[in-house]
Amino acid sequence: PLGASGTRLVLTVLLELGRRGKKYGLATACIGGGQGIAIIVEAFNK
Repeated sequence: PLGASGTRLVLTVLLELGRRGKKYGLATACIGGGQGIAIIVEAFNK
């Protein structure tokens, strides 16, 4: 759905961090016109 791309990217990164046992993940997306965004996610255990 339109507008859910960021949520999907972040949730996919979080799921993969848990599955792979890693601490940091990176999600990126292009916006168009030469622009883009990125987020670094840190997983921490309770």
